[in-house]
Amino acid sequence: MPIHCQIVTQDKSLFEGPVDIVVAPGTDGELGILPNHTPLLTTLELGVIRLRHAGGEEAFTISGGILEVRPDVVTVLADVGENIDEIDEVRAEEARQRAEKLLEEGLPPDTDEYLTIQAALRMSNLRLDAVRKYRRSKKRPKLAAPDEGSS
Repeated sequence: MPIHCQIVTQDKSLFEGPVDIVVAPGTDGELGILPNHTPLLTTLELGVIRLRHAGGEEAFTISGGILEVRPDVVTVLADVGENIDEIDEVRAEEARQRAEKLLEEGLPPDTDEYLTIQAALRMSNLRLDAVRKYRRSKKRPKLAAPDEGSS
């Protein structure tokens, strides 16, 4: 019996529907959420959320957020997110190169501008890695259920 999943950002809904498993990047490690999971509220890190459902598998990049698990619903409130199949690989590579160039210019660390550029670089790298690993046009690895005892 599937569990209902919603993944939303402040400006759009990325996914809504029944799923067999949700794998999310928690702040203390990867979380695997199956139907009938114990209620949970936790923060999420920059990473990839993976879903398996009757229609196949989907993956989404997020830049952090909150995950809430209730008996019948998993809700992800992502700071920023997108479906991996919608990522423009060329634009992501250009953004990565721009951020690397700006960091090489020698901005002082711990400044707001430096930290913003560093965050953009991390997000660009995540997007590129996710496209290469999970894009549907390539053979994608099967989503494994979490080990017993881990939630």
